Amino acid sequence: MGSAYGDWLKQKREEAGLTQQELADVAVMTRSHIAHIEAGRRIPSKEDARRLDQALNTGNVLSSFLPEDDTAVADRFADALKLEQQAVVIRDFGSTLVPGIFQTEGYARAVMQTAFPPWSEKECDRLVVTRLERAKILANPVTPAVWVLLDEVVLRRPVGGPDVMAEQIMHLVRLVENGRVRVHVLPIGLGAHPLMMGLLKLMWFEDQPPMAYSEGLAVGKLHDSPAMVRRLQDSYHLALSDALPLKESQVLMRSTAKEYGHHD
Repeated sequence: MGSAYGDWLKQKREEAGLTQQELADVAVMTRSHIAHIEAGRRIPSKEDARRLDQALNTGNVLSSFLPEDDTAVADRFADALKLEQQAVVIRDFGSTLVPGIFQTEGYARAVMQTAFPPWSEKECDRLVVTRLERAKILANPVTPAVWVLLDEVVLRRPVGGPDVMAEQIMHLVRLVENGRVRVHVLPIGLGAHPLMMGLLKLMWFEDQPPMAYSEGLAVGKLHDSPAMVRRLQDSYHLALSDALPLKESQVLMRSTAKEYGHHD
């Protein structure tokens, strides 16, 4: 989507002689939301686009110009990353891997090296740096408020080997000990659970409705439909209700790190 959509919206707004605030008032949105869309930093929901079309008398152009469901995973993921940086609340779930913003350099590099066709060392370096840059949102001690739900499989799979896994797990433990995130583990003994099919990220914002991003192999989708977002939120919280409490999850992570060779 990006700047082309935002540039077109700005052009139509200016042709209508409206300021961002005036358009926001007519479309029942916030001025900052309009500004983010015009700058290419924010993706309007289908309902937002419909109200913008009505406010600007543009038929259904803004609605139909939104990315289609078969947009490439990379494009959808890029949109999700922009939103991740703007969220005030994030709820992550990892079924087989530690979610991106919590990955250590060694863990991230081990994941990148599984790509097929293989990436060059230079490309791996670039992607690892990008992934570590995402983690800077955790440098703020308060915002976003972050919870992580992990399948125990994530802790048991030795991505990168024992040393990398011990470092990765202890990184999560330290984030919990510092009060920066909450990590809850879904024990393997639980069996099937509502989120076992893939990755899920839930996001809440100050000035727009919540959104979600789900991903499987070669498939990624950014969800803005209120009904679907609520459904995914409910699935997350249903799975969370079966997870280990915070302290027990912390004990399990520490014991697993020791199995990989970590010593306090």
